[in-house]
Amino acid sequence: MKSFTHLVASLALTAGLLTPALGQEGPFDTEQWPPTVDPNALVNYVVTDAGLEAPSGNWLSGALLILSGGDQETEDVTIGGHTGKRATAGHLNVADTEFTMWGDEPVIDILIQVYGNEAVLNPAGEPRDFIFLIGTLPGDNLAWVSGGQLPVEAKNGKWNWALFRIPNNISPFSGSRYVGSVPAGAQGGTAYGGVNGGTIRFEGGGGLIVRAIAFGPQGAFGEPEQINLFSPPAECDPEPLTNLAGIDIATGDANQVVVLDTGDQTVIYQDNVGPAGDRRRAVAPAGQLLNFGITDHYLGQACNDPRTVKVCVDFYDDPAFAGMDVRFGPEAYATDSLGGVGFVPAAQRHLMQGSDTWIRRSWTVAAVNLYGVNAGAYTAGPRFLSENGQVYVSRYEIAVFRTGDHPLAGQDPLADCYEDPNICTDLYGNYAELDLHAGIADGLDVGSSGGDQEMIVGEAGPAADRRQAVRPARDDGSAGFPHHYLNFAILEEALGPSAQPPAHLAICVTYYDDPALAGAAFRPEAYRTMRGGVETFGFAPAVWAVTLEGTDEWRTAYWEIPDVKFSGVNQGPQAAARFLVTDKVFISRVRYAVIRPCGPLAGVNLLEECKPEEAAPITVAWDGTQLTLAWPMAPAGYTLQQTDTLAQPVWSPVLDTPTELDGNYVLEIVPAAAASFYRLTR
Repeated sequence: MKSFTHLVASLALTAGLLTPALGQEGPFDTEQWPPTVDPNALVNYVVTDAGLEAPSGNWLSGALLILSGGDQETEDVTIGGHTGKRATAGHLNVADTEFTMWGDEPVIDILIQVYGNEAVLNPAGEPRDFIFLIGTLPGDNLAWVSGGQLPVEAKNGKWNWALFRIPNNISPFSGSRYVGSVPAGAQGGTAYGGVNGGTIRFEGGGGLIVRAIAFGPQGAFGEPEQINLFSPPAECDPEPLTNLAGIDIATGDANQVVVLDTGDQTVIYQDNVGPAGDRRRAVAPAGQLLNFGITDHYLGQACNDPRTVKVCVDFYDDPAFAGMDVRFGPEAYATDSLGGVGFVPAAQRHLMQGSDTWIRRSWTVAAVNLYGVNAGAYTAGPRFLSENGQVYVSRYEIAVFRTGDHPLAGQDPLADCYEDPNICTDLYGNYAELDLHAGIADGLDVGSSGGDQEMIVGEAGPAADRRQAVRPARDDGSAGFPHHYLNFAILEEALGPSAQPPAHLAICVTYYDDPALAGAAFRPEAYRTMRGGVETFGFAPAVWAVTLEGTDEWRTAYWEIPDVKFSGVNQGPQAAARFLVTDKVFISRVRYAVIRPCGPLAGVNLLEECKPEEAAPITVAWDGTQLTLAWPMAPAGYTLQQTDTLAQPVWSPVLDTPTELDGNYVLEIVPAAAASFYRLTR
C-alpha cells in the first residue's frame, strides 16, 4: 500500500509534468539526475552531499537511510569532488522509512550514483552479480536476489550512474512480498521491513562508494541498458613492478623516499635520540605533521587505482611523554588525484607510555591514492600526526599491496612489522577453555542464545560417560532456520583485544559421536578477519566439516584458522568463529590457543596434542587386475575408505603422499576417464 506522504504527492501531479526521456543513453552527467527518470513516479532517495534536488514532490528526499555498524559499517569519504559513503565491512544496508509502499510492487528498481573503484567488479576484475538481501528473519522469509551486473567499464575512477532491478516476489513463508511488510513472528531489526535495521541490503558490498541511492517502481529511472553505460578511465601507465620504498634516517639509507620539509610539515633532525645503548639520528615534526614523499613515481602514479598500503615506522617513546596523552600515527591520505582526502580514525593512533624504547609498528590503510596530501611534486602515502608532543622517527617504510595479475599480487613485504607490537610479548593471553562437564569457563563460555543460534545445554554421551554439553536447539528448519549455529563468547579479552591484528587460532573441541546422528556434520564457519586493510567476513571452507560416524564415543576435532579477528559474528563482547551444525550435535569442551608469530612464544601451539596424527606416505601399485594402496606404518586408529568407484585401470599420475584435508588424509588417483579418492579417517 502506498504511504500517505506519497499519496498526497501523487494527487498534486498535473498532466503537464515531464515523462522519461525516451531513446536516451548514458553515460549521463552525475551532477544531475539522469534524463531518463520519471518525475511522476513514487521514489524514495538519499544523497550524501549537496546537489541532486528532487525532480518533483513525488520524490521523497531523506526517506532512505544508509546504515552503519557491525557487518554493514560505513564511513564518509571525499572522492571525485563529492562526499560519499564507503562500505567498510561486508554489506551496504539501506533502510526505507516508507518501505510499506513497496508491498504491491512486483519489481523494485535501485538507482545509485557509485564511484568506479574495484568494488564494482569481482576480485578478478570481471563483472559480478550484484546480490540484494530482502525479507526478514527467520530464514524462510529471506531472499537473495540478483539485480544484474555492471560491465568492466564501470571501473573507471569516476562517479557513475548505475541501475539495478530486483524482483519483489511473494514469500511462501509470509504470503506477502518480501519488501513491504513485516510478517508475524519476524525477528531481529525489522523496523524498516528487512534485516539488521534495513530494508534492502547490498550483499558483499564492501568497498562500494555511493553518493546517491533511490528506490522506485520498475521503469522509474529508465532501463538498465540506458543507464549502465560508462565513460572510459583516464589513461595511465600500468603499476610498476615494485611494492616497497622507505628511508632509514638513522643510517642515512634511502630507497626512493624523502622527508618532506615544507609548509605546515616542517621538521627537526636530532642526533643521539633514544635510550642508552640505542641512540639514533631521527626526525620529528616541528609542529604536528610529518610527511614522506616517494620519488620518481617509484610505487606508482596518482592515476593508478587506489590501493591498500602498509606503513611501518620506528618511533621513540620518550620518557617525557608519560602521562601526557601523546599520540602518533597516520592522519590523512589522498583518495583520488583531484584533492580528495580521507582520514584514518584517531583511535588507531599509538598512545605513548613514556617507555624509553624504540617502537616498531605498522598501520594498514585501505584505498590510498598516491597523489598524497601536500606532497608537492612527489607521490605519497598517509601523512602522520603527532598530538601533544613531537615524536621522533628513525625509520619509515611503505608497502603497496598489489592485486589481480600483478607479479607481486598478494605479497606483504612488511609482514614482520606488526600493527600491535604487544602480540610479540606475553601481555596477551594465548589460551582459553570451556569445559561444561568440569565446570570450567576459563576465558570462554557459551555465547548468547537466540535468533538463528539458539542453544541448549544438557546431558549427552554414552551410558558410561554422561557429560554436560551444548547443542543447537533446532534441527529441521521447521521454525524458519535452515542453518544451525553454536557460538562461544571470549570473556574479559582472554586472548587480547579485538584491535590486535588477525590471530592464528587453533581450535580443539570435544564432541559426542552420537549413533543416532551418524552423517551429521559440524565445523567453524563465519568469522571476522581483515582483507586489504578492511575488517570483513572470513569463511572456513566446507571441507573442514567433521562428520559423525556414530561410534558412541566422545571424540575430538581440530582446526587452525590463520586470520581471526576477535570481534565475533553475532556474538559479543568477543568471539572467534561461529560453528555451523547440521543436527543436534553435542559439544562438551572447547579450547582456543593463539599461535603467536613473534616474541618468546613464537610458533608455540598450546593445543599441539589435539592435532591429528600424521599419516605415513602411501604407495600405489596396479598389477593389471588389482589396485594396491600401502603405507609403511599405519597410523593408529585410522582406516582406509574408498569414496567412489574405481574406473579405468590406467593411472596417471599417482600421488605418493596423501594431501591433508580437515585432519584427514586424501589420496587422489586420476584414471583415464574418472577420479577416485581415498580417505584415511579415524
